[in-house]
Amino acid sequence: MNRIPVPAAAAAGFEEQFGASMGAHLADVEGLLSARLLRPQGDGGVYVAVMDFASKDAFSAWMKSASFSAAHSSSSPGMAGEVESFETVVAVGA
Repeated sequence: MNRIPVPAAAAAGFEEQFGASMGAHLADVEGLLSARLLRPQGDGGVYVAVMDFASKDAFSAWMKSASFSAAHSSSSPGMAGEVESFETVVAVGA
């Protein structure tokens, strides 16, 4: 998970750029079940990017991949950031 602060005035451009980056860098990531960008409800809030992987090994492999490096490089404005990882302990539904 990434938490990404985005000023309200930059939200539309950020969403477009982040969506394009997700499409370019995540299409062939093995073990990736889903990837979502969550928009904050309030203006100028923090966006959250959430990715679900089939296994811890798949997540670790992605973290070491060229795809991860490209998606989180300084050449991708707004895409750099610290990754937080969590383990599912309770799930309901799909």
